[in-house]
Amino acid sequence: MKKLKFFITLGLLFISAPALRSQQQKDQRPVIRTRVDVVNVLCTVREDSGKGKYVEGLKKEDFEVYEDGVKQNLQYFNHGMGEEADPLSIALLIDTSGSVKSKLSFEQRAAVDFLKSTLRKNKDLSAVVQFHEEVELLQDFTYELGLLQTAITNTRAGGGTKLYDAIFAASEDLLKKEVGRRVIVVLSDGDDTLSVLPKKDAIKAAQEQDIVIFGLGIRSADTNYGALKDFAQDTGGLFVDSEIEPNRLREAFGKINGEIKNQYSLGYVSQNKARDGAFREIKIKLRKRGLKIKHRKGYYAPQAES
Repeated sequence: MKKLKFFITLGLLFISAPALRSQQQKDQRPVIRTRVDVVNVLCTVREDSGKGKYVEGLKKEDFEVYEDGVKQNLQYFNHGMGEEADPLSIALLIDTSGSVKSKLSFEQRAAVDFLKSTLRKNKDLSAVVQFHEEVELLQDFTYELGLLQTAITNTRAGGGTKLYDAIFAASEDLLKKEVGRRVIVVLSDGDDTLSVLPKKDAIKAAQEQDIVIFGLGIRSADTNYGALKDFAQDTGGLFVDSEIEPNRLREAFGKINGEIKNQYSLGYVSQNKARDGAFREIKIKLRKRGLKIKHRKGYYAPQAES
């Protein structure tokens, strides 16, 4: 299977404006385009301060969304279960650095089981990426579980670890064009040794694309879960320590599966129309007491086109 490598793009990713201008010049009448920036927030609600069961059946009126302290008008709401849930795109990132080489077979089997239990046929997509001293796309987004399973079993251990670069590349070069719920599931010991970009840039890239990150800790001699916990916390995801025992690894994947299948999708158009690229804090309050909601901390506003 041909391996496609991600390259960290520091310049312009897509050049589309000239084509649009050229088309407009050909039109007999001017084309008026409007821009609406919808802020999408995925969240989960649980009983018992976040330790109890997931709460279903909440309605739009049960949520209040605030951006930098200003209440927003919630315009989109969905908590469909099963086939009614929004489409899902999962970028599965597998750490294949030398430090987790002995654990790779466990990771492969559990990852395949996870996708089988999570993806809905012909509705949800997944892609497979391995990272070590390089970040490699083994399988682009597909509905086909067979192709995904082949890609996962083809992962091979390498040298160092580019965790931050892998998160950035998956956010900017892979998930950016996908629709619906966008998720990164990363299996790693959390020890980054070779990334070009800092952690904050990887987090920012995920936040800009409304991506939720789930971290699954794989213990090794170099275990450092700090970054994985930060990725999950800042994007509204979940971190789980698998302790690399087969049963615990399946249990950890099961917890991530539970989070994904119990998400509420909220959307609003910010009242702050400034296109300044600034970070905006999001807080969601529930009208019902005794419940715990988890969501991303905020997002980066779009920037004005130069």
